[in-house]
Amino acid sequence: MIQIKQITEATQQDIRLKNQPFKIWGKMIPTYINETWDHSIERLPADQIREMCFPDEQYDYQQMQSNTVFFGAYDQDACIGLAVVQKGFFNYDYVYDLKVDQAYRKQGIAQMLIEEAAIWAKSHGKQGLYTIGQDNNVSACLFYLKAGFRIGGLDTEVYRGTAQEDKKDILFYLDDK
Repeated sequence: MIQIKQITEATQQDIRLKNQPFKIWGKMIPTYINETWDHSIERLPADQIREMCFPDEQYDYQQMQSNTVFFGAYDQDACIGLAVVQKGFFNYDYVYDLKVDQAYRKQGIAQMLIEEAAIWAKSHGKQGLYTIGQDNNVSACLFYLKAGFRIGGLDTEVYRGTAQEDKKDILFYLDDK
């Protein structure tokens, strides 16, 4: 049975959960019309579908613990999922990182991590959570929508002048219910 627990100093090694590949199979295209966000999906041709893997983060529990909380998803003693949540300046805390081991994906574990993060945000007076999804990581973007987030913005400039210039960041917000 999977358990979600806050990672403490005693279990801080679990914040170094390795990143694993995910498929790039399209692009989410947000639209904002009449004060309402919507989206469509552009699928890549089969020969352009590929895998991508982010570099592993070098999180430092001691340096981050004053403004960050870490939640781990555990299968017995093994950490198989991680949510990194930073205290936000305004009414939303920021889901900085969310990942689940490939062998455990599509089992509701990321949803469990988000739910625990939302409880934590509410416990210290926040309205909810927000996060960012790259428009080419369609699976992640669709997960956030399924998890109850809504599109709340689009950053078209963040990758300007980089090798990732064709990407955009979509901002997702989850309000306390």
